[in-house]
Amino acid sequence: MRGTKMKFGIIRVLSFSWHLVAVPALIGCGTLPNGGGWGRDATLTPGWNKLGNAAWNAAFSFETYAPALTALFLQVDHMDQRLSDWASDKTPLFASQDDADRWSSYLRNSAAAAYFVTSFATPSGEDPKEWSISKIKGISVGMTALGLTVGATDLLKEGTGRTRPDASDDRSLPSGHASAGGALTTLARRNVRTLSLSPTAETIANFGLVGIAAGTAWARVEAGEHYPSDVLVGYALGHFFSAFVEDAFLGLDRKEGPFFIVAPSKNGIVLTLNWPL
Repeated sequence: MRGTKMKFGIIRVLSFSWHLVAVPALIGCGTLPNGGGWGRDATLTPGWNKLGNAAWNAAFSFETYAPALTALFLQVDHMDQRLSDWASDKTPLFASQDDADRWSSYLRNSAAAAYFVTSFATPSGEDPKEWSISKIKGISVGMTALGLTVGATDLLKEGTGRTRPDASDDRSLPSGHASAGGALTTLARRNVRTLSLSPTAETIANFGLVGIAAGTAWARVEAGEHYPSDVLVGYALGHFFSAFVEDAFLGLDRKEGPFFIVAPSKNGIVLTLNWPL
């Protein structure tokens, strides 16, 4: 009993640690460092060059290709099947398959709550009208990313026709819970970057959000609903669409880490890697 309580205590810490830093930020308005507001510059017409850069960067983001490659690696020597059997039989984190099933939905819903909390916490100006319009535009971008994730997940489920570990149907690949959790927590973590948080608070918030995504995915495996590769592909899918849509349409133009620029040339295209100092 003590072990089970400890497991759920860890999960609660991961689920709610972002409240410690995100909710207090709701009391502030303010602006971004460039003087603008989150969501203010969202656009339906970012231009082909920006679309291309956003798609390339999202596809070659570590959180897109690493889970996808790991899912492929797990097909060697039936590791995917063996890990799935072990997790659903031992249920090391969630104590039972029924609990794992319930927690997967709870954690996915926590990811949605985290996205909306951090979206409203982002600085979008002092004027109430400007603030409201910016929030509507910014959240619309996020909901577009989630909608594309859900749509792509459903299409892949129909196309792959993979039978679930519990043989309940043939919609195992990819995991819808994992793709939604990946999309929402990616968006929430990007929102956290815009908040005036201390490095420690930002680390805690990001740790909690990563924990929510990981917990959502692993719960589906322990519940016997998905293979590990299903949730890895789902997360990669959610991260890709969130990163792509936000970079292309939200209009923040963040250059906080290494990024690629694709530009036309006489002989085709030129790809450059940039790393701001």
